[in-house]
Amino acid sequence: MDKPTLGQQIATSGDGMDITRPWVGALSQPADPLLRKVGADVKIYEELLSDWQVKSVWQQRQRAVVSREWQVDAGGDRPIDQAAADHLREQLNRIGWDRVTERMLYGVFYGYAVAEIIYGRDDNYITWEAIKVRNRRRFRYSPEGELRLLTPNNMMNGVPCPAPYFWHYATGADNDDEPYGMGLAHWLYWPVLFKRNGVKFWMIFLDKYGMPTAKGEFDPQTATDEDKRKLLEAGEAIRTDSTVLIPKGMALELLEAARNGTADYKTLYEAMDAAIAKVTVGQTASSQGTPGRLGNDDLQGDVRLDLIKADADLVCESFNDGPVRWLTEFNFPGAVPPRVYRVVEEPEDLNGRADRDEKVSRMAGFKPTRQYVETTYGVELEEQPEPAPPAAPAQFAEAGEPSDPASAMLERTEQQVQPAVDGWAQQLAELAEAGASPDRMRDELLRLAPNLSLDEYSTRMTEALALAGLAGRNDIEDEVR
Repeated sequence: MDKPTLGQQIATSGDGMDITRPWVGALSQPADPLLRKVGADVKIYEELLSDWQVKSVWQQRQRAVVSREWQVDAGGDRPIDQAAADHLREQLNRIGWDRVTERMLYGVFYGYAVAEIIYGRDDNYITWEAIKVRNRRRFRYSPEGELRLLTPNNMMNGVPCPAPYFWHYATGADNDDEPYGMGLAHWLYWPVLFKRNGVKFWMIFLDKYGMPTAKGEFDPQTATDEDKRKLLEAGEAIRTDSTVLIPKGMALELLEAARNGTADYKTLYEAMDAAIAKVTVGQTASSQGTPGRLGNDDLQGDVRLDLIKADADLVCESFNDGPVRWLTEFNFPGAVPPRVYRVVEEPEDLNGRADRDEKVSRMAGFKPTRQYVETTYGVELEEQPEPAPPAAPAQFAEAGEPSDPASAMLERTEQQVQPAVDGWAQQLAELAEAGASPDRMRDELLRLAPNLSLDEYSTRMTEALALAGLAGRNDIEDEVR
């Protein structure tokens, strides 16, 4: 097998190799079947936001991301890496990162989003004057995936949008061949359509069955056209007026409409609203449950948190890979680019942590340290005075000698045993200086062993141990008294 060719792509889609795109012109069109059917324009998806349920749950999803605090981490520990992070933090505050994030999140709704970066300069660095999120309908992609701006004078090919000035991303598609992505609006289209048609028929139903139909009678032999018109006006007046006038010889009566079966438009309405909520926020509890509660159980809350993290990571990672990297290369060549991200994880339940610490303390005798309490619970404890050391017993000893009996015995034993140890060390040194081989040194050690003062060393150690035992017994007797 040959070595792979670096950077080679075979299954490309911009050169006529993609069989799913029967015709490729100067600009590619979205693969979304709904958009292809109605003219390949996301304008129909913009109309979905006029539905109050879509608007409500979509704002809920947006604000759940923007409400999370954002942070900037340096790419490394070097001073240049820290300087790049400080500069990025300053620029994000200048442009209003929350506002940019909220508008770029519409890429999740439509499938893609485009923003233009306006650069400036201060005394030291290139800066961002603003980041403006543009209307996605103004842009198309070339077959090679390059972003193009449609203009009145160039609707066929578009104007190139170079990378340092335009930041864009796509999401939702199930493959990388679709530059337009696939937004939530694709799945919201049918629930909204069914809901609107259902509401229209619901209004007709209420109009038809909520009020009886007026019935007018006239004599066809004597009634003139003017009489018929007046009778019709009288019937129409019944809807709003409490009193009506009819020509003599004519009659009006109300007919109750009879029907069989049910026409439960409310059920259809609620079912479509539930479908919209599931598509947008992943569950229905936060949009249709008890006010003030995220959901009916922990699982629904976790799903919602997953969506928040996915949306936040999508925008931040795209931004870090584009504008953040470009700005760092302009101002801090060689620095590792910093990264901006949203803190999505929920804060720890300190009440639960305190209950757990209390149980562990009762069961295992666990006593938290001062540092643990201050770090975990964010409190500052008052300094506790250190306990005073116990008073030492009075000792009577001569000046210059240890007052502790054990220390005195240790010093005396060292003095008595030292001659024997010195004798061993001297004989071993002479043996090493002779330069004998290891085998000969071993034999010499065995021969000299009987001459080593082991008896004297053993005698002194025995006396020391005996004295230590007597001193211990004396200490115990003193404590008893």
